[in-house]
Amino acid sequence: MSSLRVVLGLAASLNLEIEQLDVKTAFLHGDLEEEIYMEQPEGFKVKGKEDLVCRLKKSLYGLKQAPRQWYKKFDSFMIEHRYQRTTSDHCVFVKRFDDGEFIILLLYVDDMLIVGQNSDKISKLKKELSKSFAMKDLGPAKRILGMSISRDRKNRKLRLSQESYFEKVLKRFNMDKAKRVSTPFPSHFKLSSKQSPTCKKEKENMAMVPYSSAVGSLMYAMICTRPDITHAVGVVSRFLSKPGREHWNAVKWILRYLRGTSKMSLCFGGGKPELIGYTDADMAGDLDSRKSTSGYLITFSGGAVSWQSKLQKCVALSTTEAEFIAATEACK
Repeated sequence: MSSLRVVLGLAASLNLEIEQLDVKTAFLHGDLEEEIYMEQPEGFKVKGKEDLVCRLKKSLYGLKQAPRQWYKKFDSFMIEHRYQRTTSDHCVFVKRFDDGEFIILLLYVDDMLIVGQNSDKISKLKKELSKSFAMKDLGPAKRILGMSISRDRKNRKLRLSQESYFEKVLKRFNMDKAKRVSTPFPSHFKLSSKQSPTCKKEKENMAMVPYSSAVGSLMYAMICTRPDITHAVGVVSRFLSKPGREHWNAVKWILRYLRGTSKMSLCFGGGKPELIGYTDADMAGDLDSRKSTSGYLITFSGGAVSWQSKLQKCVALSTTEAEFIAATEACK
């Protein structure tokens, strides 16, 4: 995700073309290295040879190695066309041309984004890809991995938002008409494992609550476009195994916050294309272990590209130590 956001930030500030492609039946392109046999599928059994099996020549959906074999096939194609894998993310390929122009290709399973200055060079790459794989050209990128992309080419701005995803989530948990709130996690929530259910009746009541699926839905929003709920989601996810009523109230509060801020988006292109990092820590904030929480946020081209909020691995003995641990994590 951070690779995707960095490349979109770069595209916004340098006013690059962003094209999207989709690979049809991606996993069927992989070549198998192992000897694998399959029972004859229903409706395709050969009469008189029902006791025989098929030997697979190509990869199939459902095989453990199918995603790996697809990646290896695609990777060899890109290397053949003189593209280089980036060391930090092996699904980002870059090619620099003699005239100083470049193309960046991002691959996420079967979704592809191609970013570059020259639309003719992008079209040439698309043709080359179509020769080797069954491709669907989706034109200028409008939507990727559930996030909508909107651009203002004149002002060199690009926005990433998940408004439609939030609407679905709020409807699913019957929070689409809940009262809006303006903070993701207010200070009156002091969550700890002591609030987990103790008696049988409480446990039965909490078993009816879709706690883990609500937290999972919030996590996807947090990972994609919402750094503002990172700390809140981090705290409620500590109680996934034994959630109590107060923990559920905190989850509902985050959902109410999302209802009031569903139109919020990540905006790129407002600053220079350089990385700027911010870091912070609290002191012994976790009531169960007395560990401190590290937090960082990295921006690029005016928009957030990487963020995290997590409990530190050790118990810090002073605010200085807690801040040092947080700063170290951010630098890494």
